[in-house]
Amino acid sequence: MPKAVLPRSIAPPSSRFAHGIVHSARARRLVISGQVGVAIDGSVAEGLQGQLEQIWDNIEAILQEAGMAVTDLIRITAYSAVPGGVSAYRSVRDRRLGGHLVAATYVEVAGLASPAFLVEIEAEAVCEEPDLAFLEYEGAGEAVPAIGAGSAIAAPRKP
Repeated sequence: MPKAVLPRSIAPPSSRFAHGIVHSARARRLVISGQVGVAIDGSVAEGLQGQLEQIWDNIEAILQEAGMAVTDLIRITAYSAVPGGVSAYRSVRDRRLGGHLVAATYVEVAGLASPAFLVEIEAEAVCEEPDLAFLEYEGAGEAVPAIGAGSAIAAPRKP
């Protein structure tokens, strides 16, 4: 299980995150692309709070599809186009993580891929326990389709 690194020899984190996370090199790793506040119907959630909630819904759906949970997250990076939005971000992040610590970075940027996007969050998760159900996932070994060609995940090849 990943462990938080919180050295007493440096300043403590400024909010609920860990300075580092240690995990075994023998783990299933999921790298989650930057998620924006877009719902399954293509609509963009309104306001910073709405987009943050939709982003976390998207992240949780990706984790679930990969056989993981928020407790498997080890790192998140948020890019916000809303100056001073860090309090709203931290509030939603902390509630959605339920006390789970991750390595975290928050960056304010001039803009994102669309002016409608106020925030984008990318994440990384690891699962150190064997997950035979995932290895038997029906898409195991299939290539990721081109954009617009359908939904699938890149699963590990069967040994």
